[in-house]
Amino acid sequence: MARDYAAHETVLVTGGAGFLGSHLVDRLIEGGAHIVWADNFFTGDKKNISHQMGKLEFELLRHDITFPLYIEVDKIYNLACPAAPIHYQHDPVQTLKSSVHGSINMLGLAKRLKCPILQASTSEVYGDPSVHPQAEDYWGNVNPIGPRSCYDEGKRCAETLFFDYHRQHGLEVHVARIFNTYGPRMNVNDGRVVSSFIVQALRGEPITIFGDGRQTRSFCYVDDLIAGLIAAMETDPEDPGPINLGNPQEVSMLELADEVLRLTGSKSRIEHRDLPADDPRQRMPDISKARSTLSWEPKVSLEDGLKETIAYFETVL
Repeated sequence: MARDYAAHETVLVTGGAGFLGSHLVDRLIEGGAHIVWADNFFTGDKKNISHQMGKLEFELLRHDITFPLYIEVDKIYNLACPAAPIHYQHDPVQTLKSSVHGSINMLGLAKRLKCPILQASTSEVYGDPSVHPQAEDYWGNVNPIGPRSCYDEGKRCAETLFFDYHRQHGLEVHVARIFNTYGPRMNVNDGRVVSSFIVQALRGEPITIFGDGRQTRSFCYVDDLIAGLIAAMETDPEDPGPINLGNPQEVSMLELADEVLRLTGSKSRIEHRDLPADDPRQRMPDISKARSTLSWEPKVSLEDGLKETIAYFETVL
């Protein structure tokens, strides 16, 4: 059962200039929070939070969480980590440091302040799942030495750290496993499937589908996901999670491409390429726990969410 959200709290959001982080900052400020926003701008963009600049409820820190941070806050949302393969594979060692060293530093800060902290984990902890859909009690099927492991195993190690701090130090932690999320402020060049398909369609370029296109994902609109993150932070302090946040509607890559082509009116053709190593064949969350403990589930349909996202990319391009 969720606790009442206390306004006028000071909340640290790491990765606050990113796609998810900037939307979270907006929602928290709307709720009355004072935000300390930290980002090293590897993938974050000041444009995402430029509309908040100059407000009394907002402080900017250029900071890399692989180094300690000494501030006073009431809550911490730890979102800092490259999330798209094209970004997290660019410097895999630094990606691992963001998840491992970054988590240690943020957990240390939370321990000193005795404040709750939420970890933005990922459905990638399930790897290429042999169980479908994926519930929180599934341990996953991850290649520990593959090209994706810097992200997958980094997030898995971060979860270990969060639960060990909870068990050893009694720290209030919350771990949310985020499934594919999309919406305005996605990076044009992040290589994620929704942004790639939309950008290619709007530019009249071929829609590139890896493999036969039958592999599936579930796509959650960003507004729904942010509501889930806040609900996860405000839930029972004795329930650290993990908890799946995502849309349980399963969509194949071919179906997604067809929908993007229909909504954009594009004449782009579909072009198939080889499937990357360790790319999951299917991914869909079991959100029974989110429904029962958070009273949360996605509300925005794929069609409506894609329309909003397409409108955003039309202005960007």
